[in-house]
Amino acid sequence: MKAQEILQKLSGIQTIESVMDILKVDKKRAIYYIHRLRRQGYIKTKRQSNNRRVYYISLENKLGGKSYYEIINQHSPIKISTPVIYKIYGKEPSLEETLIYAIKTKSFRTILASLALFKKIDNWTEVHILAKENYIERQVGALYDLARKIMKVRKMSKRFRNISLPKKEYIFRYILPELRSKDFKEIENMWKIYIPFNKEDLEEYK
Repeated sequence: MKAQEILQKLSGIQTIESVMDILKVDKKRAIYYIHRLRRQGYIKTKRQSNNRRVYYISLENKLGGKSYYEIINQHSPIKISTPVIYKIYGKEPSLEETLIYAIKTKSFRTILASLALFKKIDNWTEVHILAKENYIERQVGALYDLARKIMKVRKMSKRFRNISLPKKEYIFRYILPELRSKDFKEIENMWKIYIPFNKEDLEEYK
């Protein structure tokens, strides 16, 4: 039986018993097929609390890649989950790209967790290009200054700050509709951006 045929039949979450049942083979042969798929990168194995092995079999395992949510969880003390995992196959998105994605989700917890990315971000040219394309330069600037208040972050480039700071005639914008801070008015007034977080929302960073 060819590997692609086996993969097609077994794609999903399996146990040794389900592999035996689907392929109509004995245990020895089922172990052989599992070993064969694992060697080719199609299987991820997890052990349950009772030491029982569960096999996650998918073409995606071989393609590799990471989702934006996995990258945020890797760097942030605030963990997020999503029912749908969007993986960028063949590459790992940059932290700069992940930050812009997080802001665009308009998800309270996703944006809150993404503040931790400012500890590592240093390519402000990429941040500026992506933020400008998505019309969120001021949102990035306001969230950066907020992150500075709760953690040690890498320095924002002077060019980004100078270009992105609003002129007098600019109107206020929301990061999240109708949400504004009662604690960070100075940052809001500087960037003319309403911040959706208050001090108590940031306690998980302590």
